[in-house]
Amino acid sequence: MGAVDGEIDYFDQKILDLLVEDGRMSITDISRAVGLSQTPCKLRMNRLIEEGYIEGFRAVLNPRKLGVDHVAYAEVKLSDTKEKALNEFNTAVKKIKEVEECHMIAGRFDYLLKVRTSDIRKYRQVLGEKISSLPHVASTSTSVAMESVKESGRSVSSR
Repeated sequence: MGAVDGEIDYFDQKILDLLVEDGRMSITDISRAVGLSQTPCKLRMNRLIEEGYIEGFRAVLNPRKLGVDHVAYAEVKLSDTKEKALNEFNTAVKKIKEVEECHMIAGRFDYLLKVRTSDIRKYRQVLGEKISSLPHVASTSTSVAMESVKESGRSVSSR
């Protein structure tokens, strides 16, 4: 039933690729597209979930319709990068709903935050009241997205 030792094979990868494109795809449609019958296809999908290749399913929302299509990237430099300080920052940044993504970066700054708000005024408020108040923040620098060309990683193929 698929690859052993936590490795994925062609069929597993095809299932993953299909689900990334449409997480609501039925097992019937998946099995047809992959070229397997429904039972082995369902078993493979369950194994991919159990082994952590699939972490969950969620809705992809339209930010423009929700009024939060302003995207800014905040580079954050910390005053302290000891493990305790990093953990304090990590815990606190997760509580800011406008921060859509947070990545620790190796380079001239420590973190890169993707911040989604309604407009530049709201972003300025979030930056001033929330991001700049996070533990150990020494400085920030902002880049504003003019257009989102590709936002979700559609291809997960490792081949």
